[in-house]
Amino acid sequence: VQLQASGGGLVQAGGSLTLSCAASGPNSGVNFHITTMAWYRQASGKERELVALITSDDTRYGAFVKGRFTISRDTAKKTVYLQMNSLKPEDTALYFCNQFYRPLPWGRGTQVTVSS
Repeated sequence: VQLQASGGGLVQAGGSLTLSCAASGPNSGVNFHITTMAWYRQASGKERELVALITSDDTRYGAFVKGRFTISRDTAKKTVYLQMNSLKPEDTALYFCNQFYRPLPWGRGTQVTVSS
């Protein structure tokens, strides 16, 4: 299974972006609907941190999200999304997606830059 994150870009503070994480490869669709998936981010010079995760029936968010982000899943498209609203300059980071319990090799991520 390979995961490809996309959708990043440059946005002004207060703006919105939607990130996508598409799964592909052999068996990528098997159990996708119940695989716990997560979005992470890593700002320059900082540790990678968990942004949000989605299980088969629940979602969880990092404390810093404060209701601004929404993680969702489209099983038919084998894609996990991260809708980000009210973006702040401190949200600037490289965003990654991965399986939460059995992480795959990390991909390149997608860069989100929020200007003030």
